[in-house]
Amino acid sequence: MKASHEFPNPALNIVLKQRGFKVSWNTLQKSSPTAFGRRHFNLILLSIGHSKIHFNDHVFHLDGVYLFFANSRVPYATEILSDNHTGYSCVFTEEFIKPLARLESIKQSPLFKVNGTPAFKLNTEQQAKLTGIFETMIANDTTDYLYKDDMMRNYIQLIIHETLQMQPDEHFTQFNNASLRITTKFMEILERQFPIEDMNNPIHLKTAQDYANQLSIHVNYLNRAVKEILGKSTTTIIAERISAEAITLLRYTDWNIAEIAYALGFEYANYFSNFLKKATGNSPKFYRANQV
Repeated sequence: MKASHEFPNPALNIVLKQRGFKVSWNTLQKSSPTAFGRRHFNLILLSIGHSKIHFNDHVFHLDGVYLFFANSRVPYATEILSDNHTGYSCVFTEEFIKPLARLESIKQSPLFKVNGTPAFKLNTEQQAKLTGIFETMIANDTTDYLYKDDMMRNYIQLIIHETLQMQPDEHFTQFNNASLRITTKFMEILERQFPIEDMNNPIHLKTAQDYANQLSIHVNYLNRAVKEILGKSTTTIIAERISAEAITLLRYTDWNIAEIAYALGFEYANYFSNFLKKATGNSPKFYRANQV
């Protein structure tokens, strides 16, 4: 499967751009696989029925009641295999979840743990408990409560805590192709460098060549694999991840810009400023001035 930049329907895109969050009950009919690629959102799905999910270099057969997690950094595609497939979905952006991003439970959750298994088969008790959480989210999301978004973040965290007490379903392992395996390993190595919690322990892998050396492959081979699967260059993926971490550090720490630059592997603060300006269109001072 090759990467695609196809994303959800326009209505959902508008909601995500305006608010960054949506929870809903869904009924779906049997369908062909969706486009394989990265999404610009995170997903928690309570699936009831029979479906197939192509996720990274695995294929997951979800036959029954499953809780499934996907984040914006991992490419995937879904295929509905049963008629009248139902379930709940909670879709949210990285920006929406930022206030929880530095919590250890979030970092260790199946939502963001790159090398974990993202599918959990639910028994009757677990299904009832999680169904109750989703129904409560849907009901509260229709209110005019001023702090509704904070409430939704708490529910997301509650689902994650419920899941951390479960064991993932490991009965399926199926690799797709070499490009997916290489891209998966690249993304795992990339994610191991984050989040940055010690300014005196900077990242060391900053270029496509650095990652190719880690994988013991030629950099051109890495670039072709990443481009095929993610639709972007290796350099772009690295820059996006460093930029995301830079924005988090600027908004949520009291480190000065020079310290953040050093932690992100930049020898001089002006190199960091030029990098962030090129990557995001904004200077470090912009994000420091707009701290949440």
